[in-house]
Amino acid sequence: MDLLSGLTRSALAVALAALLLPSRATAAPDPADAARVFAEAKALCERDEGALWGTSLCGPILLVDYTDRSVVANVADKEGRLVASGALFAGTLPESVIIANTPTEWAGVRWTQLLWPLPTEADKRQVLIAHELFHRIQPTLGLTRNEVGNRHLDTLEGRYLLQLEWRALAQALKATTPALRQAALSDALLFRHERYRLFAQAALEEGQLEINEGVPEYTGVKVGLNDPKARIAHAEYDLSAFVQAPSFVRSFAYATGPAYGLLLDEADPAWRDKLGSGQRLDQLLSAAMRLPDPDPKTLAARATHYDDGALRSAEEARDRQKRAQAAELTARLVDGPVLIIALKKSNRQFNPQTLIPLGELGMVYPTLRLTGEWGALQVDSGGALLTAKQATVSVKGADPSGIKGEGWRLDLAPGWSVRPGARAGDLIVAQTPTDAAGTP
Repeated sequence: MDLLSGLTRSALAVALAALLLPSRATAAPDPADAARVFAEAKALCERDEGALWGTSLCGPILLVDYTDRSVVANVADKEGRLVASGALFAGTLPESVIIANTPTEWAGVRWTQLLWPLPTEADKRQVLIAHELFHRIQPTLGLTRNEVGNRHLDTLEGRYLLQLEWRALAQALKATTPALRQAALSDALLFRHERYRLFAQAALEEGQLEINEGVPEYTGVKVGLNDPKARIAHAEYDLSAFVQAPSFVRSFAYATGPAYGLLLDEADPAWRDKLGSGQRLDQLLSAAMRLPDPDPKTLAARATHYDDGALRSAEEARDRQKRAQAAELTARLVDGPVLIIALKKSNRQFNPQTLIPLGELGMVYPTLRLTGEWGALQVDSGGALLTAKQATVSVKGADPSGIKGEGWRLDLAPGWSVRPGARAGDLIVAQTPTDAAGTP
């Protein structure tokens, strides 16, 4: 999950963490527990032997306790930041490093960072480990894409059609005959192509995220689980579990990736070698199974096979609530007085399942840790609105200093301060002016 200056691969891990991470109040991983995780990761990638992607998934791993930033690693770093502790290495991750399930460049090493504790259920833990191991090598395979948008997946029609597709994919995974599987897949592609017809950028945007996050989740299922039946069961689990995500904007690919990947394994075992062609997963599967072009005239009739009306009714109610929420957020984060932070290079730690699109106004992050040369912004409630150029939080009821508001706080780096903005009541984060002698 990419959370740097745009999005990093940390978002994918945070997505999984939100669903799979158990609650805890324990301290850093016990060395024996950490050693078991490292052994499990080694066993998974050695069992694969580089067969899936032509290269081993094995590599440096950091287990990170998010409460105190303590870490345990399976190898030494290159800058002497970690201290040997038996066969392992321990230390503390600095504040400048984002904590998330994500590949992490730190202390001269590219790590797979895993949040402690990992899921207690073996299947979920192994899928998560393999998923994150893949993210570390993903760029070397040429399987990273620029992520944009997918805001259509927070609209009534976008959400509804996506859930119909998920239900059809689940039927395809369960199908007992080729004919039943082909019929279910034809329905899945019918619902998907209707999204593409309604939303001009949907095909491009969904395809990019399915490479960035769907393929890693497929890898997690494929490498993490050795039993074909267990793989199918986990793909079905993903298709149902992510229905509960507050938003599908960035979480949907975790659900579709394993389903399309496993179905492609059966229809075209060489499909992974074709990802560089720019074709989407649905295109590869349609070609492999020689499926006819979807007929939009059949959409209403086919939808009734997956929805008795309850899903549509629930989504319409949700849409009404979202419109009211969007109006409130716009009044608070756009129309009202705000603190403005210009974004150049920045790191973001967030839960991608909770993002709230505000159309052309930007994306609301209900909770967020944002860092940059100016310092750090911690948002625990109330949300922050981000665009490509800036982040804003409401200053209604804020501390007179402008560094603490309702649900957020600002930690400024030396040489930066809060100053009045161009609009009455607004504040901006800017470099502190200096006099001719260079004194602030």
